[in-house]
Amino acid sequence: MKTTNKKVTTYLIGAVIALSLFSGSAHAQKVTVTVQNLTNGSHFTPVLVAAHNQNTQLFKAGTPASSALQAMAEGGNTSGLQTALDGAGANYDSASGLLAPGNSFTSAQINTDGTDNFLLSLVGMILPSNDGFVGLSNWKIPSKAGTYTLNALAYDAGTEANDELLGLDNPGMPGNAGIPAAPSGHAGAGGTGAAREDNNKQVHIHPGVLGDSNPNGGISDLDSRVHRWLNPVAKITVTVTD
Repeated sequence: MKTTNKKVTTYLIGAVIALSLFSGSAHAQKVTVTVQNLTNGSHFTPVLVAAHNQNTQLFKAGTPASSALQAMAEGGNTSGLQTALDGAGANYDSASGLLAPGNSFTSAQINTDGTDNFLLSLVGMILPSNDGFVGLSNWKIPSKAGTYTLNALAYDAGTEANDELLGLDNPGMPGNAGIPAAPSGHAGAGGTGAAREDNNKQVHIHPGVLGDSNPNGGISDLDSRVHRWLNPVAKITVTVTD
């Protein structure tokens, strides 16, 4: 008489179900991120977009900026952040040039494993500013396919006073005061300095640009009618596909 081992049969059925569930939740997915500049007169330096695990972060509000974040926030240099992402095995893409007001940058497709293990972060310096940057930190990428929209805020790295002055000695280099450039133009000269050192030396919400309407003096080299902005400064659209 033919017999059946119920324990083996039960085990095999359970294994098949578990494998099916695992395969359904961990298949590779593609993530595309579009960043739109919502400001009137500011550019973003090449935006860095990354999908990474929970042990990695580009920045964290309420903590001191890393040297790599400082280099990005003061001069738009993302090489240090990219090196850290490489070491963490993260997936990332970077724009090839400045992102002008109203324009958008869409990343290349970034692969994830289709689970909730991947987080999304992005950064890009705001020009003109001293150490301001658009940022999104550790946003959980949904495992469900779809299109998701959110806003990104402007942060202050807390590493340089927001004096709003152009053309100083080697501006943009970490530790050197001054704004590297005003790509949209309309900047003046001869300002006396719009602000003192930051009271908050940690990464914090940026207070925004003050500016003034005096192109040959005043407190700022920036034009308040062009360069002034308030949060949020970017619209983020995340598309997840199977």
